[in-house]
Amino acid sequence: MSETINTRRILELVEEKKEQFITLSDAIWAVPELGLAEHRSAGLLIQALEREGFQVERGIDGIETAFVGTYGSGRPVIGLLAEYDALPGLSQEAACTSHKPLSEGEPGHGCGHNALGAGVVAAAVAVKDYLKEHPGAGTVKVFGCPGEEAGWSKMFLARDGYFKDVDACFTWHPGNCNSVQGYSSNANICVYFTFRGRSAHAAAAPHLGRSALDACELMNVGVNYLREHVPTEVRMHYAYQNAGEKAPNVVHANACLKYYIRAPKMALAVQVLERVKDVARGAALMTGTECDINVTAGMSDFIANDAISRLFVEAFNLAGPPQFDAQDEALARAFWDQYSENEKAAGMMRINLSYPDGEKFRDTPLVKEIGPYFRIDKYMPGSTDVGDVSYVTPTGQLWVTCYANGTPGHSWQVTSQVASSITHKAVVCAAKTMALATVMAFSQPDVVEQAREELKQRTGGVYVCPVEPGKKPVMP
Repeated sequence: MSETINTRRILELVEEKKEQFITLSDAIWAVPELGLAEHRSAGLLIQALEREGFQVERGIDGIETAFVGTYGSGRPVIGLLAEYDALPGLSQEAACTSHKPLSEGEPGHGCGHNALGAGVVAAAVAVKDYLKEHPGAGTVKVFGCPGEEAGWSKMFLARDGYFKDVDACFTWHPGNCNSVQGYSSNANICVYFTFRGRSAHAAAAPHLGRSALDACELMNVGVNYLREHVPTEVRMHYAYQNAGEKAPNVVHANACLKYYIRAPKMALAVQVLERVKDVARGAALMTGTECDINVTAGMSDFIANDAISRLFVEAFNLAGPPQFDAQDEALARAFWDQYSENEKAAGMMRINLSYPDGEKFRDTPLVKEIGPYFRIDKYMPGSTDVGDVSYVTPTGQLWVTCYANGTPGHSWQVTSQVASSITHKAVVCAAKTMALATVMAFSQPDVVEQAREELKQRTGGVYVCPVEPGKKPVMP
């Protein structure tokens, strides 16, 4: 299948420039920014693309830190999806096995998106260098997708047609194993419930007040009772965005809740949302308040595409896994030795979704083996807006070992390891794999067409976006 391209040459193209993209990964790691505010991080990626001759359009779809960089001509058009947002409160020293924030309470790259963005751009640049030697073979596009953790820009880009002329997309993510994703993810809807009442003196004239805080409390109680009457797989999480006034002797006139509603399919999440809305309206009725309901974002479940994913895993095997050394093994072991048995067991979730014999890695601090691609009718409990892209164009997602097995997701331990030599090697591996997969797609338009037909069969050509047209992302 891969015989029509010069595999060695494409791998060499990544090797020739790998140091600048390892540096890029670390540079983004050093300026962690929250979703939809990644101005420096996006700027670093854009500079790298423009320096290599890409035409870059900034601020696409009205999202300041979103961009698309393009190189080449003709079809197939292959998209590469970059992320670069950090997480709050996860500042941490690099490659350090004890908890030592660089700046207490500040953001950190606890999901490894610094490496994700750098690896995608490294792959795109290698493809660009290939296209200079083979003009007209196809087009590569880098989509800068901010706010994967909060904001979910890919949903807006998918809704607004930015992928309609893209034949297929590839992306990757730091993880604890090496595999091409054959399982789904939870759909997720983000919705704000803002209650408005009337303030009053809580002792002298409480009867004149209408408490928005009471409405929030009653809504949460109602949703907690609702949990018994929705499918077991549904998850409903909430956090106060505004809990009213600080003074307890004031009837609180304003309060707000932010909810996530997750389900294995978007259609089910939408159904549950309608029931949660009814609970909110009931809470408003009981308290004499008004409730404003604002659905601000959503993430679809991920649709694994067999045709494009088999090509992706072939590229992965040609590129080979990250080439870890004894120093990497020792660092992973140092983290591994600190984890509880429960943390290690939780780390097995993705491994058991990625390897038919995943249990053999239960006592392995650093997973090096590449797993085979297979589609499994299961889903990871988390969510990703890559799912929205997967509904509108065939999409493959790669996981590459960047940290020790058992490392908790969204943790200071991840922040620490994604600026280490372990992840440096993973960035190069991911770049080689995505570059190979992109060039293989250029040379095999029949596979791309097969992937598009498969997507149509699996989705019926229907993509459900829970956010109305015209609405733009809300800063978290």
